[in-house]
Amino acid sequence: MNKIKWFILTGFYSGLLPKAPGTWGSIVGTVIAYLVIKFFPTPNQTLLMLAMLFFVIGVKFTDEYEKNGGIHDDKRIVIDEIAGILIAIGLLGDLKNDTLIKIFFAFVAFRIFDIWKPSIIGRIDKKLKGGLGVMADDALAGIFGAILAGIFYIGYLKLKSLGL
Repeated sequence: MNKIKWFILTGFYSGLLPKAPGTWGSIVGTVIAYLVIKFFPTPNQTLLMLAMLFFVIGVKFTDEYEKNGGIHDDKRIVIDEIAGILIAIGLLGDLKNDTLIKIFFAFVAFRIFDIWKPSIIGRIDKKLKGGLGVMADDALAGIFGAILAGIFYIGYLKLKSLGL
């Protein structure tokens, strides 16, 4: 595996950090999302297109890595977390308002689903092989994370309206 592909797969080397590589990869994705929100006129669409790009590259590069003797779902590979968090944030509503709280809720919700892997997320994680297996569970965690983040945000707005 060449250095550029490894750099991308490991989330710009964040997956090489010694503790919690998935969380570090999610943080990298969150920083990317924040920059997109601040500098692009249509952040939701841009984030989802970036997520698709990371997804496709992740499947291809991970397949290559595994075919050349790499470990399946190597914890150092965090491109899946980057794609997943971009999905979770990109599916939220108007990102130009309450940006930081929405990003926070999306991050927490995505990590819950990514770590816990309930229901179909866990089945996909166990049954799909290769790059698609590595990437698909995190894409679903991003979708479910967005739903949960939306629920968190509605609760936040309700508490805010009550003056709490």
